[in-house]
Amino acid sequence: MPKRNSKAASRNEKRGSKRRKSPPKRRGFGTILLFWPLLLFGRLTASLPGAVRWPLRLFGYPALLALYALVPLSVFYYARARNFDMAKVEEMPERSVVLDRRGRELGRIHGEKRDIIDFSQIDQDFIYAILAREDERFFKHHGIDWIGFGRATLRNVSDRQFKEGASTLTMQLARNSYNLYAPWLSFSDTLQEIDRKFLEMAVSYRIESNYSKEEILEHYVNRIFWGHTIRGIEEAARTYYEKSASDLSLSEAALLAGIVRGPNAFSPFKDLSDALRERNSTLDRMVVADFISADEAEAAKAEEIEVRPEWRRVLHDSWAMDAVRRELERILEEEDIEFGGLQITTTIDSLVQKRAEDALNSHLRSIERRRGYPHQTRAAWQELPEPRPVPKYLQGSVVVIENLTGAVVATVGGRDPDESKFNRATQAKRQVGSTFKPFVYLSAFDAGLRPDMLISDNPLNPGEVKGAGRWSPSNSDGEFNGFQSASYGLIRSRNTMSVRVGNYAGIDKVAELAEDVGFKQPLGRDPTSYLGTIEASPEEVASAYTIFPNGGQRFPPRIISEIRDRNGEVQYSNPRISYQACGHGAAWTTSKILGEVIDRGTGASVRRLGFSKPCGGKTGTTNDYKDAWFAGFTSSLTCAVWVGFDQPKKTIDRGYGSVLALPVWTEVMKTADRLGYQSEGLRSQLSFTEVRLCRVSGKRATEGCEAAGEAYTDSVPRDLLPARNAVCTDHEGTPSVTGGKPPKATPIEPGAAPRAEPVTPATPRAIPVEPTRPPRAQPVEEPVRRAIPVE
Repeated sequence: MPKRNSKAASRNEKRGSKRRKSPPKRRGFGTILLFWPLLLFGRLTASLPGAVRWPLRLFGYPALLALYALVPLSVFYYARARNFDMAKVEEMPERSVVLDRRGRELGRIHGEKRDIIDFSQIDQDFIYAILAREDERFFKHHGIDWIGFGRATLRNVSDRQFKEGASTLTMQLARNSYNLYAPWLSFSDTLQEIDRKFLEMAVSYRIESNYSKEEILEHYVNRIFWGHTIRGIEEAARTYYEKSASDLSLSEAALLAGIVRGPNAFSPFKDLSDALRERNSTLDRMVVADFISADEAEAAKAEEIEVRPEWRRVLHDSWAMDAVRRELERILEEEDIEFGGLQITTTIDSLVQKRAEDALNSHLRSIERRRGYPHQTRAAWQELPEPRPVPKYLQGSVVVIENLTGAVVATVGGRDPDESKFNRATQAKRQVGSTFKPFVYLSAFDAGLRPDMLISDNPLNPGEVKGAGRWSPSNSDGEFNGFQSASYGLIRSRNTMSVRVGNYAGIDKVAELAEDVGFKQPLGRDPTSYLGTIEASPEEVASAYTIFPNGGQRFPPRIISEIRDRNGEVQYSNPRISYQACGHGAAWTTSKILGEVIDRGTGASVRRLGFSKPCGGKTGTTNDYKDAWFAGFTSSLTCAVWVGFDQPKKTIDRGYGSVLALPVWTEVMKTADRLGYQSEGLRSQLSFTEVRLCRVSGKRATEGCEAAGEAYTDSVPRDLLPARNAVCTDHEGTPSVTGGKPPKATPIEPGAAPRAEPVTPATPRAIPVEPTRPPRAQPVEEPVRRAIPVE
């Protein structure tokens, strides 16, 4: 066989190999567009030596694949982040500030316990401290600290749990401003937490794009939680140190920044040593961040921290704030004003308010210390172990109202709102006793009765008083003094005379007046109502009494004068609204007699206790000494005081209004006078006319009245002046007038008010009540022959 040509064979093998190699495929446009980063990376690394090429590709390709996943995730979370309103970052439910009429803060109400301040009001040491503690690179990143994020990721992967979140201040602000949890991932806590973290990062980018770094810091420190319901740096500084955030020392600022990560766990109120450890750690970080020097840090560590004393940490309620809260809720609903961040100016005077609270507690404490006091004392109740039962000790209430505005200057609903939330100033309805008698007399004066008319103080005769039957009240001293002037009946609080005066006016007229002056309970249509069986709150009584110094004009009570929003815009203003509740002349006449009550009547203790300024008032005591009242006025203020038990029962023997309530009134009014609420003599714009009247009929006197010695000269307000032909028919003769021919005497018209009939003095005995009449608690009144000593 011939030998094979080696050269020819070699050429044939090369040709065969070329024929067996397939031509390279061309990549499609879509593949290049989609995977161009991977292709480019492969092309760039192809020419590198194997020792370099393969490690690069080992880490490079996974990184590029991660980038592929990051892009759609970024789009997804950015789209979700777009749904959040960036304005919400600076909207925080700040508490509303309540001020008294002097601009002093009474308290805060609604919203969270927060006081928003500007960036310029934040102490610079605190800014450095919070940055060192929470976000040292805050001014170098755009919402996400990628260095910190990478470190936290590695730590979480190695520990196989989420220990670190690498949250920047901006991310914390996003988390505190919005609800970032997805309900549709509630089946997995891990997935929900991962989703929240990515959404938090996306929202942080949006916050950084909408706010400056200083604004972000401002919103962050105003929003952050500091334990014990405290929100914001200003409230934290006030609560822990009793100072403003602008006045913090380096040591104090570092402590507040240090406890942010666990405000309740590291609270200085709970354990000061734990809080100091966090302070020292923060100071060390400030040194590392080059915010302060090591010497400054050591000096701050040596500084003693003084926190609010424990006895001042409890937030006590107040009666003024309770009244404001009730009125505010009504106003906000009616005026459609949003809660929180408001400045509420009230009519309360905190100085008068405090004196009213102290005077009530001091006086009732002195009553409880009397020998043989039969009831639970407040001191004994406070000694009971927790939880204590509902207190049953002696209670009281004080309400002070400005006459010419209706402004509530002070309101005290009990001895301590922390011990009993029941506000007796506005919620308690108790029989008012003899404090109602002035309105009975006012009604009669408006119907034609005059203060010097004679009224019988003897027992009622059967059928004498409409609706009384055989009922006849007794007087507190058990005596009956025959015919006396009508004013005597009010000055000495005579029950029999007061019923006859009420009968003169008529029950319908008295009931109409009671409604007009502000009593909410309809007056019962029987003669016992003349003695004060109507029930009312102390605020109702005080408001009703303002008509006496006001000449019959009434301003309904109000406690909120103005509301402004956080921008200073007026949202609500309470104007002075008044109406004429009764006749000028009748109100003036009654007020003059109430002044005599203070000078020589049941209210004479006012002078003995040291209040010498012009004033008027009336005591009130209900049956068996269950309720004790005193209501009185000066030219500026009207004040009502009630004392009794929440469950009506006898207070003490001889527990008259002059003993239990009047001393409190006197102390309040003395303080008010010193504070500038002037107590001047009452002035009237009324015109008066002197006229001769008959003491028996109250009509214009005749010659017969003169002869009988019953005529007298009276200065009568024009609106109460009897008509020219309203002459006395009880005595014969022509009218006693001067000048001109006197008109002929004419009989009283059928519709005229009944006059008090003379009654033959009878033996002082009580006439029994009809069996069919239900027993009613009857007001009693103390005798005025001697002063009742008060401790």
